[in-house]
Amino acid sequence: MLSGRRLDLLDPSPLDVEITDIAHGLARVARWNGQTAGPHVFSVAQHSLLVEALGAALDPRIGPPERLELLLHDAPEYVIGDIISPLKAAIGDAYRTVERRLLAAIRRRFGLGPPSPALTRLVKRADRIAAALEATRLAGFSQSEADQIFGRSPALSDAGQAGIESLLAGWPTAEAQARYLARFEALQRGDESPSMAGPFRQP
Repeated sequence: MLSGRRLDLLDPSPLDVEITDIAHGLARVARWNGQTAGPHVFSVAQHSLLVEALGAALDPRIGPPERLELLLHDAPEYVIGDIISPLKAAIGDAYRTVERRLLAAIRRRFGLGPPSPALTRLVKRADRIAAALEATRLAGFSQSEADQIFGRSPALSDAGQAGIESLLAGWPTAEAQARYLARFEALQRGDESPSMAGPFRQP
């Protein structure tokens, strides 16, 4: 790692995990294998910010620790990359085993315990909504294709639409890294303010 840490991928120690390495790595890992519109890649750092914002909007009752779980849900990719789902399925359990060990070490490093079943479901739901939005806004999917693969997403409010668009425009690497790190630091301080409020229409 650029921090000077030496991370054992097969037996990762929380002591070798640094948020600066995570932010640096995730800002340089492209979602969708880089097959996205715009002059900059859409990074895993940006995806993580989007998932955290969506999760907080889906359940406004959650606090900073839960939001930190959302932000860090793909943190292992700072060293193992973002492998697209069909390839993950072909590889089998080997990738997922390494990913789970890294995520456990990352959680311990930042004082997070294993997530509750409810929080796990929230992370998965926010992740799928984020993927559906990225698919249609950035990766060339039609809405019907995205609905078939990811499920139908909640309707966005007008304010939410504007907030989503700001998070879905690809950022330069340095900006993605800085914004991810800033959000992490805000959540570590216990900042209760969501990064994007009220994006969904009320039923």
